[in-house]
Amino acid sequence: SCFTRCDTSAGQRRHVIQTWSHRGMCNKLQATKAEASPAAPPRPAFRVPGYRPSDMDKKMLIWSGRFKSADQIPETVSFEMIDAARNKIRVKAAYVMMAATIGACMIMVFMGKRALARNETLTALNIEKKARWREELKKPSDSAVALSDKAQ
Repeated sequence: SCFTRCDTSAGQRRHVIQTWSHRGMCNKLQATKAEASPAAPPRPAFRVPGYRPSDMDKKMLIWSGRFKSADQIPETVSFEMIDAARNKIRVKAAYVMMAATIGACMIMVFMGKRALARNETLTALNIEKKARWREELKKPSDSAVALSDKAQ
């Protein structure tokens, strides 16, 4: 605001109030503009707009069909062209993942139907596994009984 440059001295305060009443409410003082200008680094008057693509960006530009080979890609490319190529690759990757998901689901359905034809259901597998566990538990107790009979 206009009063941020005020110090405690009455002369400066009066100067700020006078310039404020003449110039408008929140315009900056001319002195502050002159102070800020030399502090800013000088910028070139003309700069070629562009982006220097990395190797991955060049591959994306080729994969997206923007260029046929890496030799055709200019040294600087607009950021919009890189962004469009990335978006196109992103969409292609999403399509590939969707197709892979649908393919995996179809394979799982096919394998499930084959297992059902062989009577390999989860219930049957669990019953067999629990029967094997019961047998394994009985074997050590049977061997312990046999050892105790031999000892007598």
